[in-house]
Amino acid sequence: MFEIMNRLVKQICTVLLGLVSASIAVTNVVAVELDSPQTALKIMRKIHCSQEDGKIETFWWNGRAYSRVPGEKDRLLFQVEGMNTRRCVSLDGEVGFKLVSREILLYKDPLTGQILRSWENPWTGDTVKVIHVANDPVNGKFTETGRDGRPVSLPLTIQGDQWWMTQTIPLFYKNPLGGDYQRYVGGMYQATEMFNYFGDVVDLENDDIDSIATRIGWVRMSDWLPWMEMRGRAGMIYFHTAGRKVNGYAEISEVMKAEIARNYPEYMKPPPLDDDRPNVTSWIFFKRSLSTE
Repeated sequence: MFEIMNRLVKQICTVLLGLVSASIAVTNVVAVELDSPQTALKIMRKIHCSQEDGKIETFWWNGRAYSRVPGEKDRLLFQVEGMNTRRCVSLDGEVGFKLVSREILLYKDPLTGQILRSWENPWTGDTVKVIHVANDPVNGKFTETGRDGRPVSLPLTIQGDQWWMTQTIPLFYKNPLGGDYQRYVGGMYQATEMFNYFGDVVDLENDDIDSIATRIGWVRMSDWLPWMEMRGRAGMIYFHTAGRKVNGYAEISEVMKAEIARNYPEYMKPPPLDDDRPNVTSWIFFKRSLSTE
């Protein structure tokens, strides 16, 4: 998902929605000033990590994944559960921040909630190995201007004492598992990521807090997962989840903590602040897993 949230942050930096009203009156709350790139970056950083350099923040979410096949009733395929551990640091010599993170998404039995190691494909009858998402790193750099050279803006909606923002991100790019001729024969990767973020207005510019208590929603529509071995069958998979920024690693589920301790111990904390490795997506991670079998 946070191959996911990182894409969301980058999209926020380039969305051309105009600047939010310079002063939004909210009952019993000091007006929120969102008319400058500096303020947008400050609030963005408090939503996604912390104003305190190096402070570790953790997001946790869960939900379900379903199939959609033409002419067939949607099927509940998996319960899913995810986490992202992250931290930020101010940039040297310019306004902005760097974010470093790792993330995991687990596929679980739709009835029992147990973590799946193998899965019987109902369309092919094959039993396949389940490859969970373990993306390391998922990093980003955020400054006063986006990649298009325009000032950053923050597409918040504010009503009463609550704020929220939504973002829809269509994805269409060369499939990491494909060959050199996808432009001619197909095989591009296509998906849509949809995010919702919610919180209390009083937290937006409260200088007494360094991190905003944020609630999240995530929906994803995409091609079949590669480890499902669907062999080009028509259809797609979609995810519907919700979660929040928790108060430390201890607040994620016992199931997730046990799985991390067993198979992903480095995911108990984010990468170092000077991490400069290229980002990893779930498809890149899957490709790497094939080479280690």
